[in-house]
Amino acid sequence: MGNSLKLFKVRGIDIRLHFTFPLILVWAAVQFGALSGYFEGAIFGVIVVSLLFVLVTLHELGHSFAAQYYGVPVKQIVLSPIGGVAQLARIPDKPLQELVIAIAGPAVNIIIAVLMALALLIPNHDLANINLALSGTAGLTFTAVYTYVFVSNIFLAVFNLLPAFPMDGGRILRALLALRLDYAKATNIAVQIGRVFAVGLGIWGLMNGNFFQMLIAFFIFGAGSQEAKYTQIRHKLKKYTVGQVYSADAYRLEPNYTLQQAVNMLSYTKQQDFPVVFGERLVGFLSGSQLRAALQTHSAYEYVTAVMQRNLIPVTPHTDLFTVQNRMIAENLEALPVVSAGDGRFLGIITRQNFNRIHKPSNNNPQEPIIVDAV
Repeated sequence: MGNSLKLFKVRGIDIRLHFTFPLILVWAAVQFGALSGYFEGAIFGVIVVSLLFVLVTLHELGHSFAAQYYGVPVKQIVLSPIGGVAQLARIPDKPLQELVIAIAGPAVNIIIAVLMALALLIPNHDLANINLALSGTAGLTFTAVYTYVFVSNIFLAVFNLLPAFPMDGGRILRALLALRLDYAKATNIAVQIGRVFAVGLGIWGLMNGNFFQMLIAFFIFGAGSQEAKYTQIRHKLKKYTVGQVYSADAYRLEPNYTLQQAVNMLSYTKQQDFPVVFGERLVGFLSGSQLRAALQTHSAYEYVTAVMQRNLIPVTPHTDLFTVQNRMIAENLEALPVVSAGDGRFLGIITRQNFNRIHKPSNNNPQEPIIVDAV
């Protein structure tokens, strides 16, 4: 979080400003100031770009609220000079849910556009010359600002509906295809369509000498590759279960162990997270970071039961690894305890390192990618 500043929170979602964000305001001031030749042009640029990012925030909140409706955790929304990003813990498994979440962002902009259009029905309320307003040469007036924001909001909705990742249109296309096709196949088709669009945009930008268009094309092409890579990982992890990779011989603590004994075990083993087990029953869990933090406020002779997590939900051997990975990311965990599905007997733990067992390239397929983690 050191590279962004928290502004406020909405429904548990942090709205944060990337430390590079002021650059877009400086650019707006210089760009519009140079076009108009007046100081008020620079002020106009700062105002309209600031309002544009209010629209971006509302757009991302549309995605976020829809995600929360389906139980998908949303960590934060980060605003940077290139736009906004809502960081969802995962993409829903059901295509219809992904479709709703993807549509929710542009839907917010469409609703705003309709409301702003209705406001034009008010007497004496009219748009300024659109070309002059977009260039910042219409003057620093309410009408000019309103026109710029109105048109930019429509552009934001249309641009995000383009059928290419990471835009919403790419996810909408993938979700629609996934209603009929296998998820991986739907992703591949959507990625290929997005790549064609990116190449076309890049060629167009090259022919017109538009460096910004070429940059966007490069970004879109790369984002499609990342989406294909993520889907490949997702498909692979769903084929494996906890029972195939977890550590059954993990070290464990007992309820009567002290923090000092836990520290000793942490020091002499490579294990960083410890289940607290009584007999064959899991009674708690203590991570290395929690242990170190506890030593700052508790005596070394305090029992581990005083600081352990008591409500951490374990996984079973039948849980697929994609589900486990999503939980680790959403809950910021490095390990989870494993218990039997029938009687709840403690079996071991699964850590992020266990995932390496399936990510390492095999002798028969040396081109298989090595991926430690994917968000």
